[in-house]
Amino acid sequence: MAAPRPHRVAVLVLPTVIPLELGTVTEVFGRDPHYDVTVCAQRRSSPVSGSGFTINTSAGLDALDRAETVVVPGYEDVNETVSMIVIDALQAAHARGARLVSICTGAFALAAAGILDERPATTHWRWADDLQRRYPRVNVVPNRLFVDDGDVLTSAGVTTGIDLCLHIIRRDHGAAAANSRARALVAPPVRQGGQAQYVERLRPAASGDQLAALRDWMLENTALPLDLDTLARRAHMSRRTLTRRFREETGVPPMAWLADARIDRARELLEITTEPVENIGRLTGLGAPASVRAAFHRRLGISPQDYRSLFRHHTPPAVSAASENCVELGGIEPPSIG
Repeated sequence: MAAPRPHRVAVLVLPTVIPLELGTVTEVFGRDPHYDVTVCAQRRSSPVSGSGFTINTSAGLDALDRAETVVVPGYEDVNETVSMIVIDALQAAHARGARLVSICTGAFALAAAGILDERPATTHWRWADDLQRRYPRVNVVPNRLFVDDGDVLTSAGVTTGIDLCLHIIRRDHGAAAANSRARALVAPPVRQGGQAQYVERLRPAASGDQLAALRDWMLENTALPLDLDTLARRAHMSRRTLTRRFREETGVPPMAWLADARIDRARELLEITTEPVENIGRLTGLGAPASVRAAFHRRLGISPQDYRSLFRHHTPPAVSAASENCVELGGIEPPSIG
């Protein structure tokens, strides 16, 4: 009995493609016997800005006509208009039933082609707001590793591209095939798409500074039992006025901003101190250990202990939140996923 024909994958290289993301896709699928990978582009040869090398592709856009899966790796210049020739090719592939996949900012190309309209999709957290603003018909899910919407799949970027490619192999050929590729890549075999991207901070940035002093005070006092009345008195405003102006500057009401600020503070303590997880709630205002775990699962999709295991900074054991009052609030940026 003849072996089944490999699944045809076309990897579309756009101008200013991110080399690591291109390499991720070709490495995961290209060395798997279940897949036949073709790298293609509108122009067969194009320099990669800032990298010192040129990518020469083996095929043009006609490769999309034969592909069963089309993958668009991320590219640097998302403000550059995607050519109509590329958009037409993506739309034609989608219309005939090809599976469309994007890594990181590759979602902008799918959105430009209208393929993400009325669908959930994600991209790197740095670009999620821009994607939503430019393509309001897309249901942007900003804090997920990847989104599987059947025939259209999107991911956050770089390492999440590996997660998504392994997820596709698992979906196509089962856990054993995916685990085999994961072992070869020395990568985790499964990270669920619902797990959050580890953004620099959860609390929204402010677009105004009228309430900046209040927000700074909130950050310095997350451990206190703050409520809306306390914040309104501090700001010398009514509850209604404070809520309205806080929304105008941050996009969220004060207590929602405070809840995320407390989780951000808890993340810092988990990363840079040896404070037991049992004490984190008391030190951040999140409450009992069960409340801390619920907040982490709700906003990050992971437990506090697992978060510490992933991002623990190996500082001297003597540093602890209880003994060090000078632990800065100025956001330690964890390794970016994507």
